[in-house]
Order: sequence, then structure tokens, then C-alpha cells
Amino acid sequence: MNYDFYLALLLLAATCGSLAMVVLSWQRKEFPIAVSYGFSMLASSFYTFGYAFELLADHLDDIRFWLRFEYVGIAFGPSLWMMMVMQYTGYADRLRPRIVLLLLIVPAITFVGHYTNQWTGWFYTSFSLVQDHGVMLAVTEKGPLYRLHVAYNYALAIAGLVLLVQMRIRTKRGARKPVTLMIIGSLFAYTLTFLYVIGLSPFLIDLSPFGLVVSGVFYLWGIYQFNMLRLAPLALRRVFASMQDAVLLFGPDDRLIGFNPTAKRVFPNLGGRQIGLKPEEVLSGMPGLSAGLQTGSAEFKRRIAAGADDHYDARFSTLRDRLQRPVGGMLLLTDVGEAVRSERQILEDSAKLGQLNAFKDKMFQVVAHDLRDPLAVLVNLAELLDEESAERGGSREVADEMGRQIRNTFALVESLLDWLRSQGGGMAFHPAKRDLNRTVDRHFELLLHRSGGKRLTMRSFIRPGTFVYADKEMLDLVLRNLLSNAIKFTEAGGAIEVDAQLESGRCIVSVRDTGSGISPAQAAKLLQETYPVSETGTEGERGIGLGLALCRSFLRLNGGDIWFESRLEQGSTFYFALPVLSAGDDKGGAA
Repeated sequence: MNYDFYLALLLLAATCGSLAMVVLSWQRKEFPIAVSYGFSMLASSFYTFGYAFELLADHLDDIRFWLRFEYVGIAFGPSLWMMMVMQYTGYADRLRPRIVLLLLIVPAITFVGHYTNQWTGWFYTSFSLVQDHGVMLAVTEKGPLYRLHVAYNYALAIAGLVLLVQMRIRTKRGARKPVTLMIIGSLFAYTLTFLYVIGLSPFLIDLSPFGLVVSGVFYLWGIYQFNMLRLAPLALRRVFASMQDAVLLFGPDDRLIGFNPTAKRVFPNLGGRQIGLKPEEVLSGMPGLSAGLQTGSAEFKRRIAAGADDHYDARFSTLRDRLQRPVGGMLLLTDVGEAVRSERQILEDSAKLGQLNAFKDKMFQVVAHDLRDPLAVLVNLAELLDEESAERGGSREVADEMGRQIRNTFALVESLLDWLRSQGGGMAFHPAKRDLNRTVDRHFELLLHRSGGKRLTMRSFIRPGTFVYADKEMLDLVLRNLLSNAIKFTEAGGAIEVDAQLESGRCIVSVRDTGSGISPAQAAKLLQETYPVSETGTEGERGIGLGLALCRSFLRLNGGDIWFESRLEQGSTFYFALPVLSAGDDKGGAA
């Protein structure tokens, strides 16, 4: 039995091994490098299987047949190897369809040229048989297409080896073994082929298929150690794919080698083209994360904001093999946006609760001090009224005082209701066109009894036809409070004047009184405090101090503002601004 039989058995066994690697690669097809490695091993299988039967063939036609079978792998194998190297070394983003087609042009010409050689003679100019130790071998004279094929293959070999060497240089010390294995495998395969092509091989038999088998083992070893083909058993891979956290895997050269489906949802542009990219390229939408990855050894955990409502807890850790050598890194992103939004809402609710609690304390103070006193007076006056009514005397003065106290209590309750509506959101805001002159006259009539009791003169200098753009309830509240305050702090016989001027698209309304004025200490905090303290009027009038706070809130809501001028014993002037309608506008509305 000749040794060609044993060589054929060895090649068939190698073919089975290569096909097993193809199946393994298909099971890991989610990794692009597994696909390119699988195609490379499939091309190698065509070569080894065909060469096994070429060694067993005795006739020229049979050898030609198996050579055509081999050239399915021989023609396309180097280009597939180059694609695998590009993915391995971090240049997967450049493997776009146009580049792949360019890489396959010469292999396609080689394949067609070999299959049509019997008619063209462009690949082999002659074809004959020789016998070597009982084995029939083909001897050929090479044509131009064969030389193109060889030149192209070795150009790819040099380019691929340069990429692998560059990767080994930039890979951190201690993690270079996988790259070294890839380089050894490539050199072994191409060296045997090169010696055979230039005629320096000591054997007539082509040892290239055996070299491909050995190099395939080195490739698998290198890719395995690089954690690209075998990240985990099937169960663990399913857990990895179903994780709710986004996971990005980086190799020893700090380039992306894999990710799970959640990461693709976090990074919508993530895909096969991003395999091999640097951290700063993958994480360009999240500045600051790539800094820790570039060091390769720094492990960190921090919270980052990827947008107004998007927040993530980012954790980076170094992956190590059984000998504790660094083999890559893993970035884990946990979506905590909902927790951050809930935390923000809790803080906002807490602030509102604090304000409501302060408001509650103020209301308790009001009930304890402002409501108790006038109600107690009313009770005492009612008792006196009963006694004096029995004696038929003095009831007029008692009735007047009772009326004053009842009016003060009514004003207090009215202010409280306005304030409660503003705090609870019950105050509807509907701005419209309002006749300012008619509104002021109406409030003069409503307050006539109070001003007449103090013999105050109330005058309006607002020209008829003066319109403002305001909410009716808001305008009534502001005028009622400012006029009530003017009456409250003006001595008997004084005067109150209301005027309005148009300035820069606004109406400036002024309410001037000849009252006691405001001290500097009071003026410094009058419109600054949320809950100011009420002052007593010239005839004992009381309030709860919420009137001006309400005026300020509602005027700002209406697009206006409020301010004042005052001097002690010379009176005060309060101003407030409201928007006015431009010429020709008609929003509708009433006085």
C-alpha cells in the first residue's frame, strides 16, 4: 500500500475537523469573526477534501476534476482569511459591501480562469503527469492568471500579517498570546505554500493543505483565547442575550468584540460594523465613559446622564483568564432613568409638602390670632347689645362697632378663600379685554361705605376707553386689595387717587394715598416674604397679610408686576403693570 493512501486519510480527517469548526462557527454566528472564520475553514475543507482524492487519482481527467473542486477553496480562501484578520484586528467597520466585493474580484477571476483553462490556457499553459514513489502527480506550466492569483494572495498575506503585528504591538503585555498564535498560524500556512510555488519544497507533493490544517488549529486557539468564538456555553449565552443591562465586551487591545441585544437598544447605531471600534467611537454619545476603558486596567462605577431623562449606572471591570491575565474588559450599563425620575419627583413632592406645611402653620397662626380676636369682640358686643337694648341706650355705638368688626372678619375670610384657591390650583385664569376705568369705578362703589366712614375722598384719573388684557378675578383681587389697604392706612379726611399711564405696550396703574406711609424696615420685606405679617389700620382694621402676596403672584401670572413708593407720614403709591391690547386687537371681554 502506497503512502498516498495514508496521506489521503490524514487529509480526510483534517476535512472532518475543519467541517466541525464550520459547525462551531455557525453556532456562534452572532459574532462576525465567527462567520469569517467559518467560511475560511469551509474553503480549507474544499482544498483538503479535493487534494485527498487527487492523491488517489491515476488519470489526468480525474486529477483535473479534483483540482477544480480544490479551487473553490484555493481561489477564495486568502480573501476570506483577510476578512477574518481585519475583524480580528479591529477593522471590521471597514468591511463594507464595496470592500468585500473588491476583495473577491481577483478570486472570482481565478476561479473562472481555472474552470475555463482547457479552452483558454490562461491559467495553465500545459498539464502533464509524473510519478513520485508510486503517486501520480500533476505537473503544470503556469499561465498569466496563475501568476495574478499568486501575486494577489501574497499581497493579502503581507497586508494581513502587518495588521496582526500592529495589533500585537498595541496589545498590552500579558495579553499578546492570542495574537501571537494567529501570526504563527498565518506564517506556517503561507510559508509552506510559498516554498511549493517557487519550487524549493523538498517534496513534489503540495504540503499547503496540511499547512492549512495546522494553521486552522492555531487560528482556533487564538480566537478561543480572544473570547470571540467561545464566550460561554449555550445556557450562559442565552442569559447574556436576555440581560436587561447593556453589556459591551472589549478585547485586550481595547476594541469592541461583542455586545448583547440590550446594548443595541441603548446604542441604536450599534451593529456588526462597530465590532473593532475603539471605546470613544462606540460611546461617542456618552462622553466620559471611554476614559476608563482606554487605560485597560482601571475599574470604575459611576452614574452618568445620557440625556434629560436618561441615566445609567456604568460599571467597567477587567476580564481575566484562569491565570489572572487580562484578556479584555466588560462595560455594564444599568438603566436607572426611572429611579432618577422617581427620586426627582419625590424631591419635588417633598418641597411642595414643605411649602404646604409652612402654609398650614401660617393658617394655624391666623386662626389662633386673627380669627379669635374679632370673633371674641363680636361675642362681647352681642352681650353688651343685649344689656343696652334692655336699658334702651347706647345701642347705636355698639351696633357701629359690631358692623366694623363683622366687615373686618368678612374681608379676612375673603382673603383666606382667595389664598386657598391660589394654593390649591382652584383659581382659573382667563385673560381678556377689560375696561379699566369702569372696573375702578365699580370698586369705588363697592368700597364707598368703608371710605365714607372715614370721610375719605376717592378719585380716578383714568381716561374712558382705557383697556387692559387681564383676568377679571385677578384684576378685581388686585384693585380690591390695594384700595382696601389705602383705606386701611389713611387717616380720616385723607384722599385716595387712581391713575393709569401707557408705557411701552404696558398700562402702569397707580394707587396713591395720603396715609401714614411705610417705614424702611417694613418696605424692605413687604413684597419679599411669602407670608408677611399683617399690620393694624388707623382704626383698628386687621387683615392676615396675604393680600399683597396674592397680588404679586397673580400679576406675574398675568405677565405684569407690582412695586411701590412710600414715605412716612406722606403716604404711599402702589404701582402695578398689565399688558394692553395692540391697535386692532379684539380679544373680547368686559369690565
